[in-house]
Amino acid sequence: MPSPEPVTLIGVDGQATGDPGHAVPDDTELVRGLAALITARRLNDQAYALVRQGRLAVYPSSHGQEACQVAAAQVLTGDDWLFPTYRDTVAAVGRGVDPVEALTLLKGDWHCGYDPYDHKVAPHATPLATQLPHAVGVAHAARLRGEPTVVMAMCGDGGTSEGDFHEALNFAAVLKAPVVFFVQNNEYAISVPLARQTAAPSLAHKGIGYGVPGERVDGNDLAALLAVLGAAVERARAGGGPQLIEAHTYRMQAHTNADDATRYRKDDEVAAWVERDPITRLERHLRERGLVDDEQLAGFAATAEQLAAHVRDGLHRDIEPDPAKLFDHIYAEPTPQLREQAALVADELDREGALR
Repeated sequence: MPSPEPVTLIGVDGQATGDPGHAVPDDTELVRGLAALITARRLNDQAYALVRQGRLAVYPSSHGQEACQVAAAQVLTGDDWLFPTYRDTVAAVGRGVDPVEALTLLKGDWHCGYDPYDHKVAPHATPLATQLPHAVGVAHAARLRGEPTVVMAMCGDGGTSEGDFHEALNFAAVLKAPVVFFVQNNEYAISVPLARQTAAPSLAHKGIGYGVPGERVDGNDLAALLAVLGAAVERARAGGGPQLIEAHTYRMQAHTNADDATRYRKDDEVAAWVERDPITRLERHLRERGLVDDEQLAGFAATAEQLAAHVRDGLHRDIEPDPAKLFDHIYAEPTPQLREQAALVADELDREGALR
């Protein structure tokens, strides 16, 4: 059964709380995590600014949820796969994907922006939970081949209300697939609060009926996330099968730039979560223990600013689309209908060019 309360290793005040089932990760991992959190926050804020400038069509910010994404990437090895949602740009970047390429889909250009095989990161999934059965398939295939691969399959609380979520859990349990289902419970599926989505004691309990063990973790505590997710990954790698992890966190900003969050939640609710900010919490802990100082933090911020500048430069470049490429990557071997349509477009382009 999932723990009655989410696993927490570092409290809001930055003090270690202790947990009998999980040890605090080593200092190197925590410092590395803080640097990644600072970069992640800067990436989120830069992407949101680019939306307002018209350089991104839409951006689902993970501001406030960065610890979940940083931890998801940090506990995986080079052999593992990550299956992200539309809100998991930070996790993809944490796996080495160029942030400009990671944001290409949200700019409205091309299909994905990056080669999923380069960093073992599946394309961002906009439809809710459709990536989860695919994640199980990759995990099962790796197991059949005798590979040490573990798959991290991410979704939000809204995704747990979709049929694909339940089918994927059942599929994974029956096949004992090495997959970790990681649910970021940020309290809202767009405007629908969690209480309107489920009557279960927690989302982690949803795995019980499928034979998938569940655990709850404080999604704003990077130390706890690294410990819980790391243990789940190693359990899966050792042949223990799938596990469901629910991280309790909060979406600080609107669902996307197209959403008005003030219509369904109050400012004081948001303000209460500011005190639980994952960056502030971890920084307090590391400062008190003498593991980071102002100079190191300035270095982390400078690195984050370099990444933001790279994103600005990359997304400010205008793309000249080639209409002829509309027909690429639909089928390995184009169908007669696609060839006919491609010929029509080519003819129209030739006639347009002749008129200029």
